[in-house]
Amino acid sequence: MAELKDYRCLVEDLLRELHGYDHSSHSDVESQLVFDAEHNHYLLIDVGWEQKQFVYGTIVHIDIKDNKVWIQRNNTEINLAERLVEQGIPKQNIVLGLHSPFMRKASGYAVG
Repeated sequence: MAELKDYRCLVEDLLRELHGYDHSSHSDVESQLVFDAEHNHYLLIDVGWEQKQFVYGTIVHIDIKDNKVWIQRNNTEINLAERLVEQGIPKQNIVLGLHSPFMRKASGYAVG
């Protein structure tokens, strides 16, 4: 079983990879990585201006709680859970937090 520090590294590596993609077609909107290893929160966000409109949005939000990786938000076309399994995190240690507990039961991943 992978340890917490391993999960942190795998999540950070995945978000760094995603950060390399162009999530916004607007040059004044910047993608930012936010890593809080002390509290186990990991985000990829877009922030900036599109003409006169302020843009702020969460692209990916992942938490690590109780030695499980919680995918809280995924605004990409990439199946983050599958990618984490490919990196060695067992399905029973991945929670699709963006789905209701009822829906999680049928997902093949952890419920919570």
